[in-house]
Amino acid sequence: MLSRRTVLAGTAAAAALTTLPVGQGRAHAAGSAVPYRWRNAVIGGTGFITGVLFHPAVEGLAYARTDIGGAYRWDDRTARWTPLTDHLGWDDWNLLGVEALAVDPAHPDRLYLAVGTYAQSWAGNGAVLRSEDRGATWTRTDLTVKLGANEDGRGCGERLLVDPRDSDTLWLGTRHDGLLRSTDRGATWAAVPGFPAGASAGGQGVTLLVAGGRAVYAGWGDGDGTSANLFRTTDGTTWEAVPGQPAGTAAKVPVRAAYERHTGALYVTYADAPGPNGQSDGSVHKLATATGTWTEVTPVEPGGTDSFGYGGVAVDARRPGTVVVSTNNRWAAVDTLYRSTDGGRTWTSLKDTAVLDVSETPYLEWGEDRPKFGWWIQALAVDPYDSRHLVYGTGATLYGTRDLTHWAPQIRGLEETSVVQLVSPPAGEAHLISGSRDIGVLYHERLTASPSRGMATNPVSGSATGLAQAAARPSYVVRAGWGDHGNGAFSNDGGRTWAPFATQPALAKDAPGPIATNADGSALLWSFVHWDGTKYAAHRSTDSGTTWSEVSSFPKGATPVADPADPALFYAYDTDTGTLLASTDSGASFTARATGLPSGDSQFKLVAAPGRSGDLWLSTKWNGLYRSTDGGVTFSKVDSCRASYTLGFGKAADGAAYPALYQVGSTDTVTAVYRSDDAAESWVRINDDAHQWGWTGETITGDPRVYGRVYLATNGRGIQYGEPVR
Repeated sequence: MLSRRTVLAGTAAAAALTTLPVGQGRAHAAGSAVPYRWRNAVIGGTGFITGVLFHPAVEGLAYARTDIGGAYRWDDRTARWTPLTDHLGWDDWNLLGVEALAVDPAHPDRLYLAVGTYAQSWAGNGAVLRSEDRGATWTRTDLTVKLGANEDGRGCGERLLVDPRDSDTLWLGTRHDGLLRSTDRGATWAAVPGFPAGASAGGQGVTLLVAGGRAVYAGWGDGDGTSANLFRTTDGTTWEAVPGQPAGTAAKVPVRAAYERHTGALYVTYADAPGPNGQSDGSVHKLATATGTWTEVTPVEPGGTDSFGYGGVAVDARRPGTVVVSTNNRWAAVDTLYRSTDGGRTWTSLKDTAVLDVSETPYLEWGEDRPKFGWWIQALAVDPYDSRHLVYGTGATLYGTRDLTHWAPQIRGLEETSVVQLVSPPAGEAHLISGSRDIGVLYHERLTASPSRGMATNPVSGSATGLAQAAARPSYVVRAGWGDHGNGAFSNDGGRTWAPFATQPALAKDAPGPIATNADGSALLWSFVHWDGTKYAAHRSTDSGTTWSEVSSFPKGATPVADPADPALFYAYDTDTGTLLASTDSGASFTARATGLPSGDSQFKLVAAPGRSGDLWLSTKWNGLYRSTDGGVTFSKVDSCRASYTLGFGKAADGAAYPALYQVGSTDTVTAVYRSDDAAESWVRINDDAHQWGWTGETITGDPRVYGRVYLATNGRGIQYGEPVR
């Protein structure tokens, strides 16, 4: 576990902290009885790729950053991404969002990351990670300011830059605290005196930093459209507004910039908002840095009526005058890339001739006949060693081409899903069904390939809010989530295919919440919670969603839990009052049983042990773990566990009488992933310090058919599954 420490701007650096090597592989933590191998259950991408950077001096080397899922290194020889920040642990969850990245052209092994997901008061400060071996190991310096990798403007940048005149000097643009500089390769940082824009409360601050020859340019995102928003320094000390720069709504926010060294041209994309949402106007301008002449080079389509901004921009290092820009937030005609070979005088839309192949990640069809070219396109790069190798990021993937016509996801190894539901069936083709934010429910026939059926359809839904399987009838599965054409569905073939509920309660449209089915699938309970936290009365159906009735005695907003052995039993934990309620009539009514349990946190989780009636476990975070063997009439605290955030079950060990228990929690001081083979009498840690993935408190489950295999939901690093190394 990484220690937390503060480095004040301008003070001496704290002692260096070097992590374990990164990457997928064997995990063997001190005290573990059995080493584990951890891998991603393959989906492919699924999140916002906010930045991509080819190294200018090393062929085939590139890096990518994401808004909540860390950073990655690309290896062209293996055509795979390697995750670089999985070592960030529970206490450092806020550092999984990467605000910016930078490489040193003169020192190819050096890599820098500015990390920090939120700039809100409840989030921790940001940090700078620096590596001398391309991200294999890191040294960390904590900042005294906050960064915002998952806030508006997260596709801008890069906000981090190695000075073109001095490799020891780095620049870091912040959202609220102006421009920072380090003169010791990121070990210490201090505010830059005299930077014209100063501090800001607007939430964007410095949007980009780019080297133009020996000069450094900085974009400012909190202007009013009339004042200067692009600044430069030619000596590393004095900053000035760039003369003659464009103004007006279409040039309000400088989003990204790229410098072409052959011609000395600086291309800048602009929009009326930072994005990725909310843009309705934008432009592209070129600055001849030698003369100071500005030229507008915005692509224009005859008869175009769309409102949108511009995002990514990249120049071709091998072909002077060749530049590519992306539109952003263009929904009617769909976003595109424009390419020019004459310095922006004329443009060609690459979308118009694009052939998209998403067979490797079928979910990208989004339940439609063909995939979209892209949206939220702000990350864009041209390979400096191959002019026809372009990549661009979207809200869900990274597309690449080698011929400017045929495009496919270039995403192997990069998994950014925010996972909220996991079910491992006791029989059937798939060992895993998952529910995630944005991409809904997936049926995983194989763990090593993206699900061939893509997102669950009929109806298509976005973020999943509920997923449950009938314990005694595993062919029957139900799901709930946000969708435009219905919010709930059931399956009679184990989740392969789905049918929408014939009707749904009115609440389902705006507040779909967790859903459960009893052991034989004869009754459904659907709870309703709005995204703002408002809770509503649950509803019940005994005909697979044809009719529904309100259950007034069910605690509003609670998660229904079915007894796995008795179809008449349902349970609910009222986190507001610390009360366990039970139903003995298949969910028609609920009465209180145990009271006085921990309360006050909606993320407390109740689960039922498989194959047993009335065997309940309650995870109450730092309040610990509780167990009931009498259907919730009484609970006892589990002494072996100091904290418990989420808990699940898997196949029992050979000779064991009780299913294997898996949890994210702690037995002493370390929050980690643990397994127990003796009903929580003792625990063994099964992840290590190189495999932590930030916050992992949503859900966990073992495989009922494979002893030792566990599936873990992460918030930005997809589904991790671990198996003992035998």
